[in-house]
Formats: sequence, C-alpha cells, structure tokens
Amino acid sequence: MNRLPRDPLARTLLADRLIQTGWQIRSSHRAEHVSQQQFSDFHAHLRRAELLLIDVCAEHPEYALAWYLRVITSRGLQLGVGETRRRYDRLAEHHPHHFGGQSQLLQQICPKWGGSWEAVHGFAQECTQNAPAGSPTGALTAMAQMEHYLEVAEKGGTRAAETYLREPDNHARLRDAAARSVLHPAFRTDAHHAVNAHSAFAAAHSAAGRPAEAAPHFRALGDHASVFPWCYLGTGDHETEFVRHRKTALAKG
Repeated sequence: MNRLPRDPLARTLLADRLIQTGWQIRSSHRAEHVSQQQFSDFHAHLRRAELLLIDVCAEHPEYALAWYLRVITSRGLQLGVGETRRRYDRLAEHHPHHFGGQSQLLQQICPKWGGSWEAVHGFAQECTQNAPAGSPTGALTAMAQMEHYLEVAEKGGTRAAETYLREPDNHARLRDAAARSVLHPAFRTDAHHAVNAHSAFAAAHSAAGRPAEAAPHFRALGDHASVFPWCYLGTGDHETEFVRHRKTALAKG
C-alpha cells in the first residue's frame, strides 16, 4: 500500500520557528559585527529547518510556505543568488505573485547579500508591472528604494540618502507603484501584507521629506506598523520613527 504524504503544516511551522530563532541569534547587524559563535548557532538552526523543509517540498511541491521558508534559509546559509532564485522560481510556479517570497528574494539580490542595485530595482519593477491591480507587490518598489536609501546613508550621510529618494524618476516610480497596489480600489485593506506594504510607502515618502504623500498610507495604517523599514530611519527605533513621522504627515496631509 502506498503511503499518503504526511501533513506538512506541523513540520513547516517547526522549521519556521527554528529559522526565527536562528535569525534572532544572528541579529540584524552586518556580518562583520556578528561573532563566529553566533554564525555557528545561526547556521545550525537553519540546517535543521532545511532538513524538515526538503522533505515537505518533496512531498508537497506546491506548498507555498515551505518554499517561502527555503528562500530565507538559502540566504541565511549563503547558498548564493542562483540557488535562492531557483527556490523562488519553484514557489512562483504555483504562486506567481507571492509577496512574501518576492520580498525575500529582493533581500537576496541586494548588494549586501551578493546582488546588485540594477537587479533589485529591475526585479521590483518587473513584479509591480506583472502583478494584478490592487496587489501588495507594488510595495517592492518602496522596499527597494529604502534598501538603497540605507546604503547611501551609510556611505554618504542622511542628506545624500534623502536626495536619492527625491530624484524625480524614483519619486515617479514610487507614485506609480502605489497607484497600482495599495492605493488601487481593488486593494484589500485586510490583506495579510497590508501593514508591510503601506509601511514601506509611508517610510519612503517620509524619508524623502514628503509628509503629505505619506499621509494616505499612515491613515490606512492607523496604529499598526512593521519594523522594516522604520528601523532604517533616524534613531533606528521603529516605534519612535513611526510615531514621529505619522504625527508630521497627518498634520500636513
């Protein structure tokens, strides 16, 4: 008698927990500020998660959560852009507009993980143009700009980073992406990724000194906010930055 594939949920949730614990051990610091012991423990957790996820993906090749998590483990284990892209492509075969997977691949193709800014902005633009109207995917454009903003800020200071965001082409792409996604009538305000998506746009406009354009996103957010990308601004405390910029934006917009 052939055995039916086992239910994937329990194993996938355990893998997810291992991954989250591993990233907490590693911390969000740049690699040069992470100790060898942290890296060793981090990789050990991710390898345990991988063993679980490999079996799940073999038994349930269409299972989105498992492939999404394998995109994350590929980056953490430094398997390279090509392998991470291969895993994302397997996810996209069954779920072509998976915002979580797209967000994770976007991280992988950033220069800090071995990619390039051309790849980052090109991927965000491609996903935004191909996504259905009202999809959160447009927020990838804001996320890409905030990642670029952080690198410019680290190398040239906050003023240079603000100048980057204010470039007319960047501003136009951000407005177009918002119109296609979170500001489109078809966007579901109760969608799982609504907070992440609106936060990305609100932060990008706030960092560029455009509080009036950030205001619609703050109104949609209410008292909810994601850690990223508010942690890239000012003090680095996401709650402080969110509250500060929201107060300014709602007063002006």
